[in-house]
Amino acid sequence: MAPKWRELADRIAEKIRSGEYAPGEQLPQIRDLVEAGEGSKSTVHAAYKALEAEGLVTSSRGHGTVVRDRPPLKRLGIERYDKAKWRDGDEVAFIADRVASGRAYRRNEQTQTVSKVPAPPVVAAAHGLPEGADVYARARLVKEGTQPTHTLTSYYRPEHVEGTRIVDPTPGPAGRGGGFRVLYDAGYEIDHMRETLFARVPTTDEVQLLQLAPGEWVVELHRTTFTADGTVVEFALGVHAATRFSWTYDFKVPDSAAEGGGKE
Repeated sequence: MAPKWRELADRIAEKIRSGEYAPGEQLPQIRDLVEAGEGSKSTVHAAYKALEAEGLVTSSRGHGTVVRDRPPLKRLGIERYDKAKWRDGDEVAFIADRVASGRAYRRNEQTQTVSKVPAPPVVAAAHGLPEGADVYARARLVKEGTQPTHTLTSYYRPEHVEGTRIVDPTPGPAGRGGGFRVLYDAGYEIDHMRETLFARVPTTDEVQLLQLAPGEWVVELHRTTFTADGTVVEFALGVHAATRFSWTYDFKVPDSAAEGGGKE
């Protein structure tokens, strides 16, 4: 049986989707729903926080809780890594998502910390290093305005990035074109990637960092980036608030039989 706050959130969400509550319309005050018998103050508050985490409403002091008129951000698949965006321009991946979504952005909406750390098992395996070997961890928290959307930590071999802008902790992308442009200038042009996605329950720290409502899940991303000769130049681990993104992949359907000349 779902908790009361979840049942209330689902009822309000249905009214939003049906148009009973229109975009830009303010939802009833918490005290009004309490007086109407919809639940305790904490129940209604939790329901409103869930709706905010799911991208259906926004809440602010002085304006209450208002139906959101923007869909979740588009998280592009292949197109976000187009070399023309970061090699020839300054459209790093998170900015490419904002542009595709028709949303405003500022470069300093990405903060970061850089440190040399012992490679965790998954990082060591991706880079082909012994567990505990030194790697650089470049950790970013990305926000849309004041709301966090996701974290992304990229791990690099020291010999690939030492002395470059990638290890500069200045907030925002690592200069024009971001980290991929830095690798390109250092002679490590990215050629192909492998991404793995899975959903899971967030940790307590992730709930606080991403400002998640009770019951909100996250999507974890593992991204391995290779040069043409198969050298791994980045392994990235991202944690995304699940309902703040829609994931889009547009690609040519392969035909391995035709490409291999068919079976004999």
